[in-house]
Amino acid sequence: MGLNTTLKGDRLHIAIFGKRNAGKSSIINALTGQNLAIVSDVKGTTTDPVSKAMELLPLGPCLITDTPGLDDVGELGKKRVEKAVQVLNSTDIAIVAVDMALISDEDLQGERGLSANEVQVISLIEEKKIPYIIVLNKSDCVNDAESVRKIKETIVSKNKGIAVNVLSTVTDEGIEELKDAVILISPDSDSKLHIVGDLIEKNDIVVLVTPIDEAAPKGRLIMPQQQVIRDILDNNAIAVVTQVPELYDVLKRLSGNVKMVITDSQAFKEVAAIVPESIPLTSFSILFARHKGNLSKLIEGVKAVEKLKNGDKVLIAEGCTHRRQCNDIGTVKIPRFLRNITDKIIEIETCSGTNFPQDLSIYSLIIHCGGCTLNEKEMKHRMHMADLAGVPMVNYGIFLAHVNGILERSIEVF
Repeated sequence: MGLNTTLKGDRLHIAIFGKRNAGKSSIINALTGQNLAIVSDVKGTTTDPVSKAMELLPLGPCLITDTPGLDDVGELGKKRVEKAVQVLNSTDIAIVAVDMALISDEDLQGERGLSANEVQVISLIEEKKIPYIIVLNKSDCVNDAESVRKIKETIVSKNKGIAVNVLSTVTDEGIEELKDAVILISPDSDSKLHIVGDLIEKNDIVVLVTPIDEAAPKGRLIMPQQQVIRDILDNNAIAVVTQVPELYDVLKRLSGNVKMVITDSQAFKEVAAIVPESIPLTSFSILFARHKGNLSKLIEGVKAVEKLKNGDKVLIAEGCTHRRQCNDIGTVKIPRFLRNITDKIIEIETCSGTNFPQDLSIYSLIIHCGGCTLNEKEMKHRMHMADLAGVPMVNYGIFLAHVNGILERSIEVF
């Protein structure tokens, strides 16, 4: 899979934070070697988080995000700062950009040698256990080398164990060192759990059931299906793709040679009736529950379905934004299942993309999609928020397996 086709959820997420005019956009351009971000002397040029795809060798594909200034002012500025802080929920590596020319003697005397805005965002970064680098930017604007040395020594001594990099995007000082520092603190991607690769061996045959119905996008497979196929191929196994009507004949032709069947969760009932009990069966969504979330926690969450009462609120959440179809799973099918199996009057709310509610306490249950467009950090953050609010969460695949009476079978493979 090439750089431009690597999915957002599979990229290393790097985000740059700092005050207005700290040079965040210039740092992005220097890191990528391209003029990807708009650079201006006008404060507040970046008004919303802006993400750009890049490749940082030897790490590979990354998503690098420029954020609004942490010192933005006014009601609109406050909302921009909130958006910047929200980016931390999906950040794997943080860069805190500091304008060296604006560091005052008063700042240097402080606990961390930095301004209140910078100390505040660093505290949040540390609270979320995100590896980070402090970049002392615009070294070319400081009067002399001795002043640069003094500032760096002070910041290093007050932020022990944290990478501190002196940089100038004008002279290119420190750019390569910053790339090296990012690589050094990056999480070990090789240790990340496969989607399905750890469940199969070389030359195993995996049958994938991918219904092409009115909700399917034109001319392509949806992301979870693409990603599972790629993971199967990466592990030197064989992917056989079919639809429900052809499934019986496919299994008959491959008699005795099928390692596993993976289906779209919406076809669980039909597929379970066709696939012999001797062949493990699960769904794309359940695989993603394990890959990016916490499978056991999500399985536990489905028990809340039976406890729903009249008037309870249920949140149905999706990580991506897409045009809703007439028989959409999140707004039509799951609400129908909920009402049928509970026989209760339930209030249902939906959200998509980054608009995940901050206050979850009003809900009795959250039903979330598989999260194929979200990275692991964001998915686990959402689960953590639900946990703090005491609200059970389940994902689409586990919910649909439960209502079709095949949950136990669908998780036996794990």
